[in-house]
Amino acid sequence: MPAAREALLDAAYTALARRPWSAVRMVDVAAAAGVSRQTLYNEFGSKDGLARALVRREADGYLAGVDRALTGHSDPRDRLTAAAEWTAASARENALVRAMLTGCWGERLPALDLAAVASGSAAPAQRRADGP
Repeated sequence: MPAAREALLDAAYTALARRPWSAVRMVDVAAAAGVSRQTLYNEFGSKDGLARALVRREADGYLAGVDRALTGHSDPRDRLTAAAEWTAASARENALVRAMLTGCWGERLPALDLAAVASGSAAPAQRRADGP
């Protein structure tokens, strides 16, 4: 992922930790990332585009962790335990992951159609969860 895009997503995540999504301003996200507002719009198109990309990044990170947890164990019980532990830790530490897992977006988080944020990681993680 290009450095500017990653910096913008990091800045959006930080802004979201401080205020509700409705109060997050694109100009503030751009300034925090050290880029122009035009660069932000060129990269994501809109605030909704930024929200989709942010949720996608966090979902992909969560699913990559599930994949790592499942890969590290051959016993189905151990696989399930590792995936559950990763899920609990991720939900505790990341409000976006918690919202994705529970469906409780609240006013602080961007309300999205999650089908529009489909992750390329979901199918491989599901296959790993299903086991051999």
